[in-house]
Amino acid sequence: MGFLDTSRAWARQIKRDVMTLWFARSHPATPWYAKAMGAFVVAYALSPIDLIPDFIPVLGYLDDVILLPVLIWLTVRMLPPEVLQDSRSQAEQWMADKASKPRSLAGAVAIALIWLAVAVMLLLWGWKLSGIM
Repeated sequence: MGFLDTSRAWARQIKRDVMTLWFARSHPATPWYAKAMGAFVVAYALSPIDLIPDFIPVLGYLDDVILLPVLIWLTVRMLPPEVLQDSRSQAEQWMADKASKPRSLAGAVAIALIWLAVAVMLLLWGWKLSGIM
């Protein structure tokens, strides 16, 4: 198996695990902390907006290559085995039926609000430095 095949298999596993978390968040046996973490990870993973935009050299891809897989891995480890098995089978069925991943409006709104908060903080900091405030 070459590098390209390994990368494709890894990407498919990441996609499956995001969908697993999507289904696990509504499973009644999922602990509250796993639901909360899963909701955050799914919203971020399915958001069309990245926390760190991809056009920023090196840092732009770190969230996609390191941060997101680590968060997914940690959250999957929080799930009870029966929830993980049920959710994975639902995710694999969903992936077999659908060709594209869903988008998260909540994730996009959350990322946009984070960027807005950062912009406001930078604006206030700039005003303070310039003596306006």
